[in-house]
This record gives sequence, C-alpha cells and structure tokens, in this order.
Amino acid sequence: MNIEKNGRYIRISIQPGGYYSTGEPAMITTLLGSCIAACLYDPEVKIIGMNHFMLSNTRYSQDLPIYATEAGKYGIHAMELLINDMLSKGARKNRMRAKVFGGASIMINREKVGNFACVGSVNCKFIREFLNSEGIPIVAENLGGTSGRVIHFMNGDFSIYMRRIDHTRSERLATRDRECWQRAIEMQEKTMPSIELW
Repeated sequence: MNIEKNGRYIRISIQPGGYYSTGEPAMITTLLGSCIAACLYDPEVKIIGMNHFMLSNTRYSQDLPIYATEAGKYGIHAMELLINDMLSKGARKNRMRAKVFGGASIMINREKVGNFACVGSVNCKFIREFLNSEGIPIVAENLGGTSGRVIHFMNGDFSIYMRRIDHTRSERLATRDRECWQRAIEMQEKTMPSIELW
C-alpha cells in the first residue's frame, strides 16, 4: 500500500490482496484486470473502504457453487476483512452500500472455455452473490468486459472515477490521475468541511 499526502488529504493505492478503510478525507485507488474492487461506504458516518481481490483458479465449472470452493473462501475472507475494518471505525452494516468494479476477461478467449467460466466472470458472479447474501445493495457497477480499469474512490460524496486501461503513454495517465485527485480534493472540501478542535 502506498500513501501520499496533500494537506489534510491522503491518497491510498492498494495492491492485490489489500484493503483500506477510513473516515478521513481520502481517495482510495487501485488498478484492476480480472480482479474485483468492492468499494463500500456508510453514508451516515462517511466511512469508505475498498479491497482488491481475485479468486484463485483460472477457470471454474459454470455449475459449481462459488462458496463451495477454496477460492470462494478467499473472496469471503477478503470481504469480511474490509467489512470488519469499517465496522471497527463506526460504520454499520445495515447502512453500507457498494460500488463494484473489475472482473475483466483479459487473456482468455471466451469461445474456447466451453462449460467453464473464466476467472473474471467468476469474480463478477462471486461479488454479486456475496453482497446479495449480506444484504448490502450494489448502487453502481462496472464488471466484466475485456479492459482493465483504474478506480479512484472518494470520501465525501462517495464518487468513483474510473478509467479504462488502453495503450496511452504512462506519463499522461499519471498526470490525469493526479488531476483526478485534485478534483476530488475540491469536491471533498464541499462535503467534508474541516473541524477545528479547541
């Protein structure tokens, strides 16, 4: 995990297998391919969290219940870590909402998998089933497809900025991501005023 600071604002970049939650003015960001990022938030106490996980086989039988697999257990573990971290900071599960991203099929020809689902499809199926079973509504999603994504999740108004990965030069992408962070800070100034302690 990398953390950058800009005044009272922080930007946290999480890697595969990571998660982070906060009630402070922040942007949480990650890069996704077949992996999933679940962006959860409690709008009442303004606590946000994101994880980054992938179920661990290359393909699964389409008839196999995901919860019955070892990979499904890993997905459940990844989600529980994030939810419990948010609960410890004052969020309540019955108020949580989700925005979910990722699950691309980047390197597999769908026509050649037959009765199997590739890992991106399984990740998409898992996150929908998990959140449904936990009673956490999905209010936005961008799942599947064949492109990777960069996700930026902001506290304050709980907005997500998503950029599909293409073949643009990396210097331009880094500049664009920094500009996105600056816009997020401006938006958070409107929704999360600073508190003076005295």
